[in-house]
Amino acid sequence: MFCPGPPAKVSGPSLAEVLRLGLEAAPPALPTEQWRHLRALLACRTPALGGHRYWCQDCGQSHFVPHSCRNRHCPLCQGQAARAWLARQEAALLPVPYFHLVFTLPHELNPLMRQNQRALYKLLFEAASQTVLEFGQNRFGAQVGMTAVLHTWSQTLLDHYHLHCIVTGGGLTRDGSRWVSSSPDYLFPVLALSAVFRGKFCAGLQQLYAAGQLQFHGQLAALAGAKAFQGLLRQATRRAWVVYAKRPFAGPRQVLAYLSRYTHRVAIGPSRLLVLDRPNHTVTFAWKDYADGARRKTMTLGAGEFVRRFCLHLLPVRFVKIRHYGLLGNRQRQSKVAQAWVAIVQGPRWAVASELLAELPLPAPVAPPLPVCPFCGSARLWLVEVVLPCRHTAPPGWDSS
Repeated sequence: MFCPGPPAKVSGPSLAEVLRLGLEAAPPALPTEQWRHLRALLACRTPALGGHRYWCQDCGQSHFVPHSCRNRHCPLCQGQAARAWLARQEAALLPVPYFHLVFTLPHELNPLMRQNQRALYKLLFEAASQTVLEFGQNRFGAQVGMTAVLHTWSQTLLDHYHLHCIVTGGGLTRDGSRWVSSSPDYLFPVLALSAVFRGKFCAGLQQLYAAGQLQFHGQLAALAGAKAFQGLLRQATRRAWVVYAKRPFAGPRQVLAYLSRYTHRVAIGPSRLLVLDRPNHTVTFAWKDYADGARRKTMTLGAGEFVRRFCLHLLPVRFVKIRHYGLLGNRQRQSKVAQAWVAIVQGPRWAVASELLAELPLPAPVAPPLPVCPFCGSARLWLVEVVLPCRHTAPPGWDSS
């Protein structure tokens, strides 16, 4: 069987190269589902997944297009996925101001989060969404809309659990007859948001503990006792929790631009990978130090440590990291958004809303890009053959299940 070679390198090391070096040096003990993610990333756009071979009618050259893995942790595959997702969200955009809130958990909870990802990620979404919807109801007497995106990493690939939330500037009354607008530059008091969010998350944490639904393994075994667990909560609540309110978006186009950067982002992208030192088994990557004015710096890690940090951010199987709430909730989105449009058009602030309406992009179907010849740029290609996946040997220490 014909097995074409991998695509030529253009710059810097790829994520697959870094992961492969780290796994060969010292394969970590990982759950089976995480090994499956790593397998996909290593095989992406290589002969391992097969592909298509084309022949150009204009220049006579042939070339091979490898298949992608489509894994949601793969930086190479998320661009098209993000564009398709954004096209679906355009229909739900409203001509109102949008606000950006970030709900962050204190680092004292990081070890507990690592061992209870599914339960505590779900709790994070619930605490933040309930907080925002309650504030909307109390301030406006209306239901706001919210889209939340889970991020688990810092710039140095360590644990940093937070939600990026886009919230509508105002909401729809319960009977759907009226839109209540917020101030164009102010939504909710962040100190009050922080206090309520902290209370809801800690209450949910207490319920999970009381129901025996939290795990305490290895170094966390000592926290399984009630006294130690309560001590952890006291330590985590000594300081105010952080809810950060960024400047409101200038219009719907800015909302889409933001979402395109954040919704399908993975822990680290190819542009940040700078140098792979194979003899010394190290990788150097770029990062922004936000504590130092967002200055761009570099960090060098052992390849094994890089793999360990990267694996901290592999999501549980089928866990949904982008969620919609309030009038944007999936079950009622179409009808609620239609009601909101009618209420906004008929409302007293339609003159302001109509200015934002002019910024709304026209929804357009997102078609997959047509293949073109890498030699001459022509799209007049013939499909010569479909190349089946090649068998390959897994790196040492892989679970073959």
